[in-house]
Amino acid sequence: MEKMIKYNWMIFKISWRIEKNMQYEFRTNLKQEEFDGFVEKHEYCNLLQSYNWAKVKNNWDHLYTGVYKNNELVATGLVLIKRLPLSFCMYYLPRGPIMDYKDKELVQYYFDQLKKVAKKDHCIFIKFDPAIHVNDYDSKSYNTNRYEDTETYLDIFKSCKAIHHGYTMSIADTVQPRFQSNVYACENVEETLPKHTKRLIKDADRRNVQIIHGNVELLDEFSRLVELTESRKGVALRDKEYFKTLLENYPEGGVIFLATCNVYKLNEDAKTKKLQLEKEIAEIPENAKKKLHRLEDQLRSVDKDTKEYKEIFDEFGQEDKEIAIAGILSIQFGNTCEMLYAGMDERFKKFMPQYKEYVENFKWAFDRGCLWSNMGGVEGSLDDGLTKFKDNFNPTINEMIGEFDIPVYPFMYRLTQKAYEILKSKHK
Repeated sequence: MEKMIKYNWMIFKISWRIEKNMQYEFRTNLKQEEFDGFVEKHEYCNLLQSYNWAKVKNNWDHLYTGVYKNNELVATGLVLIKRLPLSFCMYYLPRGPIMDYKDKELVQYYFDQLKKVAKKDHCIFIKFDPAIHVNDYDSKSYNTNRYEDTETYLDIFKSCKAIHHGYTMSIADTVQPRFQSNVYACENVEETLPKHTKRLIKDADRRNVQIIHGNVELLDEFSRLVELTESRKGVALRDKEYFKTLLENYPEGGVIFLATCNVYKLNEDAKTKKLQLEKEIAEIPENAKKKLHRLEDQLRSVDKDTKEYKEIFDEFGQEDKEIAIAGILSIQFGNTCEMLYAGMDERFKKFMPQYKEYVENFKWAFDRGCLWSNMGGVEGSLDDGLTKFKDNFNPTINEMIGEFDIPVYPFMYRLTQKAYEILKSKHK
């Protein structure tokens, strides 16, 4: 009798689960309009989960996955597929999937179904790093009590057999940065800037730095600036073809900002200023020593500028033309803006072009309805050069929950993780 009761209870539970899951439907071939329409309106909207991001990452295969509840789309996930030796692969959902992560039933159903697809595809493991904020805070007010409200998410992901990689601190520890420096929309972003940033923008104005923006027509100059940055920092960023792919796949939201200046005109103005100062100094009365010292200081400053301009002419030629000295490539998607790549000609560092162009980028994004403009990742210690530069714009630090892996083939997963750790240790 007891065995019969247990059997009937087991049958009831299975039937209940089947009936419960009947309301859900999992698909792997969503169309762009529906896919992007869902992502753009979601609170976790992110460029890396947009339909065309798969076309940017064209060296990966991909799936456009989604879950329907009673015929209504309630979850999406762009799955990038990296092919590995021996017909194996890994799945990766950058900043995804997009769903209500507190809906345990939905989360479990999505990953259960994705694992079934992954197993048929000989996928060793599924990696994902959702855009769940652990906390948001001013970088000057580093928050150490930031993990109190994450247990709900961790428990739900754990129920899906997901392994959390922990609250890592280094950019190098994860595929996507766990800490990012983000500027949120406001009525007048310039009023929110620190005093020293406003002063640096005035320095750029004094050098007559101009900001222009456009699309593929600015690619050559932008790529040149990125190459200069790569050479200076000894890093490999991206090439012109990659930037072109980005802009072509986001024709409405892609933009390049360039800071330019006309050194020829600056030099001509300096010459005029020098003659004027020399004339005033020659005519100044002997008893006006204070004014004399002030004019002499101005003359020394003009001579210093003239010397810098000469060095620039030696490189670029003495022509009456605008020179691109700094640039940013950004993509707007939905109500978000990602400032993806930047480059600068270090010889124009004193012109302070990046401060002016970053602010113009923010204004452009906010005018188009963006809630924030993300300047990208920083180290978790918040004491690196990137953080210090980005602090000039009064950002908020977004700290993400981090990476998760769901092993599909546990034994193979353990082997790949061991190999990965060995590879990382050799490159330290």
